[in-house]
Amino acid sequence: MDDMIQLNKTVNNRSNENIWIGLQKTSVYKWQWSSGDPALFLNWGSGEPAGSDNCAAIRNRQWFVGLCSDTLFFICNNMSAGLVFVNQLKNWRDAQSYCRQNYIDLVSVRNQNESQQLEKFNNDRNSSGSAVWIGLFRDPWQWSDQSNSSFRYWYPGEPNNSGGHEDCTVIGKNAEREWADVNCDNRQIPFVCHEDKLIVIQQNLSWSEALRYCRQNHVDLVSVQSVEMQRRVMNVVKLASTEAVWLGLHNYCSMNMWLWVSGDMVCYQNWAPGNGSTPENCRLENRKGAVQSGGDQTWISLPESHRLNFICTNY
Repeated sequence: MDDMIQLNKTVNNRSNENIWIGLQKTSVYKWQWSSGDPALFLNWGSGEPAGSDNCAAIRNRQWFVGLCSDTLFFICNNMSAGLVFVNQLKNWRDAQSYCRQNYIDLVSVRNQNESQQLEKFNNDRNSSGSAVWIGLFRDPWQWSDQSNSSFRYWYPGEPNNSGGHEDCTVIGKNAEREWADVNCDNRQIPFVCHEDKLIVIQQNLSWSEALRYCRQNHVDLVSVQSVEMQRRVMNVVKLASTEAVWLGLHNYCSMNMWLWVSGDMVCYQNWAPGNGSTPENCRLENRKGAVQSGGDQTWISLPESHRLNFICTNY
């Protein structure tokens, strides 16, 4: 939604026009999590996913496909409190919006352990045993930059594929600039381009060499100061060829505290267990921060002499 707000500011003097954005319909319906994570672990019930419905729910420990317009209770992810059971009946898209506005997102499940945690949580709080939305959905829409963003902002009733050939997306003329699908051949529609702000450099350099490269060729090594920026890092870090990727994060040795190269304190944190929170032997190893390119893509502390890919920012 932050991107959508910024886009609205960019085009605010063209409120009477549709404007192309980079979302296009493909022939492939792909399951993905609302968080943008790929659906690598699935716990379907027997015979599922069945039919052509596109949203997933959990009931009696197993997942099934439901009609996205059905109204169910739902479970959100919350950074501090873990899972949150919301005892309100909403369709899948409204449930997603509620979680994003009040917590983080609809719950996602990445492995067997998280699946078991979700089952226990649901059984403890869902005394009626009714179906509950989770953050799994499928659609054929893909961003032209191949990002995994699952953000959608359709106008009510869209996409409707009017005439059978509406495979591209515009922000509409309504006050909220919600989206509609239109025919891709329309030549009368202006469009908005974007510049890549985060760039994975597939060279193996020490942290200091990576810092120098970014400052000479871009702006800086990336600082990750919010959940939103962490998500952007997670989107691009999959392009890396090393198991971890340098961030602009360094241990300020004399005070044993972590700082970003921008000079900012580390407020938002995403450390892997055992990293970042304990005293570091930084005088011997000069510890720096990196993000894992696989798994949960959490942060780890490494000696700066390690040679890794790295992320430069143009912000």
